[in-house]
Amino acid sequence: MDGDVGTVGITNHAQERLSEVIFVELPRLGAQVQKGGAVGVVESVKAASDLYSPVSGEILGVNEALTGKPELVNEDAEGAGWIYKIKLAEPSELDTLLDREAYLASVREQG
Repeated sequence: MDGDVGTVGITNHAQERLSEVIFVELPRLGAQVQKGGAVGVVESVKAASDLYSPVSGEILGVNEALTGKPELVNEDAEGAGWIYKIKLAEPSELDTLLDREAYLASVREQG
């Protein structure tokens, strides 16, 4: 988060499960999205997975680098492989998300 703008992508764990990412469908700039709504697709050699927005808001930016180099998601999922930036419509929705430690604990529990 940077003020009321969040950067969204997939986690390192998720990219490892997907395997080699070969295509990322980015959301449309300016689109209004709802928490839990589909905003794009990540396709790998294993499967195609819909991307769901963790919060409601307006898409302010997309990572155009992924268009020509989708493997950035594998190389740096939680850094240069970010997917989009969103201006939050309802900042209180952040309270429903797991923090990093809780997410990692959940992943460990799932095996």
